[in-house]
Amino acid sequence: MYEKGSSQPSVGRDVTFMSQAKLQSAMEYLMTYSWAILILAIIGAALFALGVFNPAGSASQTCELEAGFSCINYYMVQNGMLYINILQTTATPINITAMGCNSNSTYIPVNTITPQVYMPIGTNSTFGVQCYQYKTAFSGRVNQPFIGYVAVNYTDVSTGFPNQIYGTINVKIAR
Repeated sequence: MYEKGSSQPSVGRDVTFMSQAKLQSAMEYLMTYSWAILILAIIGAALFALGVFNPAGSASQTCELEAGFSCINYYMVQNGMLYINILQTTATPINITAMGCNSNSTYIPVNTITPQVYMPIGTNSTFGVQCYQYKTAFSGRVNQPFIGYVAVNYTDVSTGFPNQIYGTINVKIAR
């Protein structure tokens, strides 16, 4: 391109116009993506505040026992006492003789229940048992999770044979 009345090309003006066009395009690119990143950061902060990224907080409370036994209700207090209501649906009446609770499945100390608790078929009863973290009595703060194992010793009333069942528990400290 030549300016009017000049034999020299107008290189400076074309270069300036092209530089401005590239600069404007780069700014639009940055602004578009910066808004997108800002929106994603706000969504991420909101999800974090709601506890979505906290697996311990979102883990549901569970209590599972072997066949013939169910957890009806259960809760734990700060000193580590687990209160558990157990339903027994075995084929015969039983006597609950001892219970234990520990965070370690290889060592579950059981405490004798005196007097033994007689449970006819289809009945339930509530028990209080101290939970341990390995060999030390467990204690924690409110909403702290306890993940562990429960052992229940019982005697089949019709045969007199002793038995032991195991279960798992995942509970948050209630108070």
